[in-house]
Amino acid sequence: MTRAWILPILLVLGGSAIATGQISKGSPGTAAALLLVFLVLAGVSSPLIFPRSLGAREAQRRSAVDGRPVVFWRPGCTYCIRLRIRLGRSARHLHWVNIWRDPAGAAAVRAANDGNETVPTVVVANEPHTNPDPEWVREQL
Repeated sequence: MTRAWILPILLVLGGSAIATGQISKGSPGTAAALLLVFLVLAGVSSPLIFPRSLGAREAQRRSAVDGRPVVFWRPGCTYCIRLRIRLGRSARHLHWVNIWRDPAGAAAVRAANDGNETVPTVVVANEPHTNPDPEWVREQL
């Protein structure tokens, strides 16, 4: 759980330090703009922008019932962030599994990707797809 927050915390702390330096130089406007940029980057790289994660077994069970794809992801992954943002509101219709929180999810990703934890890995009808195009994922809904 804590490693998911390392990058966002570092971004907030770094942005705060840079903003403090700008304020001491007499540039409060620049400081506010830089701090805002760092806060947005921290928010985007945090687990907060993703729908609530399930365990791999629960996600696979739900997928078998409703036919919706399962997305294996991890916080800080730029490709996961790209997928989540490009899916927009459609992302709520997928079953999301954070592989840093679920060892079974990490094992499923390694099994699908020759031992690598490459994410996002989207499973549709028990067929894994590594880093698929967001438009293709939307079509699967």
